[in-house]
Amino acid sequence: MAVHVLIPAAGTGRRMGADGNKQYLELGDRPVLAHTLARLAALECIDALHVIVPDDERPFCRDQVVARCGLAKVRSIIAGGAERQDSVRNGLAACGAADDDVILIHDGVRPFFPAAQIASLVAAATVDGAALLAVPAQDTIKEVAAGKVVRTLERSRHWQAQTPQAFRFAIIREAHQRALQAGFAGTDDAALVEWCGWPVTVLPGSPFNFKLTTPADLALARALLAAGVLEG
Repeated sequence: MAVHVLIPAAGTGRRMGADGNKQYLELGDRPVLAHTLARLAALECIDALHVIVPDDERPFCRDQVVARCGLAKVRSIIAGGAERQDSVRNGLAACGAADDDVILIHDGVRPFFPAAQIASLVAAATVDGAALLAVPAQDTIKEVAAGKVVRTLERSRHWQAQTPQAFRFAIIREAHQRALQAGFAGTDDAALVEWCGWPVTVLPGSPFNFKLTTPADLALARALLAAGVLEG
């Protein structure tokens, strides 16, 4: 059994207010994406990394991220699609995984994932077929419509999903194929597995495992980097 990681990295810098795509913003001495890839590559349980970017960015990613930072575990740079779900489906088709391999899918702009949890995540996916990292909701959660509260949800039952999410290859490939045929779009890859009626195991994530989306996120990331959080 091999463990492959698909890293969708096609986000724009619109909400970040950046001129270029946010995964290439500098965080310390290297791009955000390079931090994410380097931390994944350092894990013994990971065999291969596959980065998914817009087709016209593939040479830049190869030269300015993979080659610049010496990321030898990156085995392919795959052209993405119109939406994230399309990009992941392209990655599944191109990564060369076998049915009993495990696939991790991780956002390229989440460099602070809990590295110590990844082996457990892989083990859970191997046994259960699908697993993800998540953290319990800390604030009171309101359902809102037209600017008005509809109801207050039971907080203890609500968790915020993170990545990596891990799957046996045959399961996530089938889920994506069914979703494509039915025209179903999920908010994450686990949602496609849930839609198929298959269980997804939840493991504790980390409050540091946020997705860099806004200038405030980038400022926090720089503070965490200075504090040495990426070393853990």
